[in-house]
Amino acid sequence: MNSMNPDVDFYFSKATTWQKEIGKLRSIILDCGLTEELKWGCPCYTFQKTNIVLIHVFKEYCALLFFKGALLHDTNGILIQQTENVQSARQIRFTNVGEIVKLKSILKAYIFEAIEVEKAGLKVKLKKTSDYPVPEEFKNKLNKTPALKTAFEALTPGRQRAYLFYFSQAKQSKTRESRIEKCLQQILDGKGLNE
Repeated sequence: MNSMNPDVDFYFSKATTWQKEIGKLRSIILDCGLTEELKWGCPCYTFQKTNIVLIHVFKEYCALLFFKGALLHDTNGILIQQTENVQSARQIRFTNVGEIVKLKSILKAYIFEAIEVEKAGLKVKLKKTSDYPVPEEFKNKLNKTPALKTAFEALTPGRQRAYLFYFSQAKQSKTRESRIEKCLQQILDGKGLNE
């Protein structure tokens, strides 16, 4: 079993809920030979510096998050896509330590498969920016404002997708227009949606 990283210990000792569950997940993951690190404030487990799986907690459950879970053969049907917009990651959720103990061998098999996916250099085919619809209201604004069009095209593809998704999620044209107006300066400043 690989050693626990002292920089991550606090995460397990500070937990007020799910403490037994995440402790058990930690031991299972470390038994698979991964390196324990702290990323995004959570225990993250890597193979040759590449993220494989992460432990995180929520109000109703704790979970393992496989970064390339979409590429795993989910033969047991336990991987969950958090929302329809999550392209790569998949979770396995737990509400008690008994579930984890029962699935121990299956969890290890999924972790080893995730390591093999990484060794093989497999990548999740992500949607391209061109796959996202551009709301008519935003098209009109881009056509009327050349500086906005230039600024938007200069954004990274991820930032572009975030804006397009945010704008297009509004059901009413009025709401889409309002969202676009609120974001104009951020786009002109070369910033992403949540920056």
